[in-house]
Amino acid sequence: MNRFNLRQRSTLSLALLLAIAAPGQALAQDAGAQDLEARIAQLEQMVGALKSELEAQKAAAAAAQAAKPAPPAQPIQATAIMPGANPGTRFSFGGFIKLDAMMTDTSDGEIADSSAGRLFYLPSATPVGGVDEESPDFDAHAQFSRVWFGADTDLDGHKLKAYLEMDLFGGALGNEVATNTYGVTIRHAYVAWDRWLAGQTWSNFQDVAALPDAVDFIGPTEGTIFVRQAQLRYTNGAFSASLENPETTFTGYLNGARGSSDDNSVPDLTLRWLHKADWGHFTVAGLVRQLKVETASTSESDTGFALSVSGKWNLGPNDDIRYMASAGSGIGRYLGLGLGPDAMVAADGSLDALDGYGGFIAWRHAFSPKLRGNVFYSMAQFDNNPLLTGLAVTESARSFHANLIYSPLPKVDIGAELIWGNREIESGADGDLRRLHMHVKYSF
Repeated sequence: MNRFNLRQRSTLSLALLLAIAAPGQALAQDAGAQDLEARIAQLEQMVGALKSELEAQKAAAAAAQAAKPAPPAQPIQATAIMPGANPGTRFSFGGFIKLDAMMTDTSDGEIADSSAGRLFYLPSATPVGGVDEESPDFDAHAQFSRVWFGADTDLDGHKLKAYLEMDLFGGALGNEVATNTYGVTIRHAYVAWDRWLAGQTWSNFQDVAALPDAVDFIGPTEGTIFVRQAQLRYTNGAFSASLENPETTFTGYLNGARGSSDDNSVPDLTLRWLHKADWGHFTVAGLVRQLKVETASTSESDTGFALSVSGKWNLGPNDDIRYMASAGSGIGRYLGLGLGPDAMVAADGSLDALDGYGGFIAWRHAFSPKLRGNVFYSMAQFDNNPLLTGLAVTESARSFHANLIYSPLPKVDIGAELIWGNREIESGADGDLRRLHMHVKYSF
């Protein structure tokens, strides 16, 4: 107990003793009424004086405590996390760990071991025209685990942002016999300042917010606009426009062989309008692009254009509908991970832009805060000219998906998805895929 508390107790004890003893002494001496009242008044003055003194002492102690300097803040670390960044830059880090496991059965042959179709649903990998002589295949991997880094700065009234994201879906440096080693792959790498963005990220022609809640890497692959590439983008309110890295894919004359060309002279141009509200969002995007293939003796080109409409409609706190519909001429590499080519090559080497369309619709329902499910259908169709392409090219693909995802802990998902897919080629031959895809995912 400190000296201040002792003094408080001693003073209070003295006041109480005087308050009790003095009246008793006055009564013992049989004092008159006036004498008693005088003594009581005297005691009240003494108690009031003692109370004032105590309050003054408390105030002095509080002032002395407040005058003491605060202990210096301890630094989190000895050096700055980003010593080369602008002052005030905020660093962030995140990502997720994801285990994928799937059992796949195909009706017309086996998906090649080296194909990405063994890792996620890839419509172009579904075998067609073969014989089902093998039992279902089981595959498991963690290649879609990813990390990202961000750096945000407010500088002289401007907002600066740098973002870098990578996953492990790179070329194999090992094999499944022992190490299962895979390379780091760039997904996003861009800088944004105010309304401008420069670097690699999702194409402005793609609506990522409309993608369903899938266990598979993409889900409705054949009906989805899905491209990440380098670009320069400008956004002003609901409108955005971009110039993006071009590339032309084509089908050889009558052989069905797929090729690609980097001979474009101008970038792909995209325009988008986006509307957001409490009910969800709606967006329309347009694409204009040059299709070009050069050889040692020829230089051929054509023009491609496409339109995509997509969005999300909230039906209530536990349900929503997500959708996308896209169509165009020369839409090939933007739709379904290049399920169809951008153009067909004629006998004289000229290019004929390929018409195609696709889309999906998905319903999401939350059964509880920890359990949700999704059902969705996806399709794509291409108007090939068999006189140019032959009969072995993809004419259409479709798939149906149903999943349940359980979150026993925050940011932890355990999911299972049933997938049925079908691919048909121009000859009329087709093949089916049946898959059970499971995953465990922890986001941080």
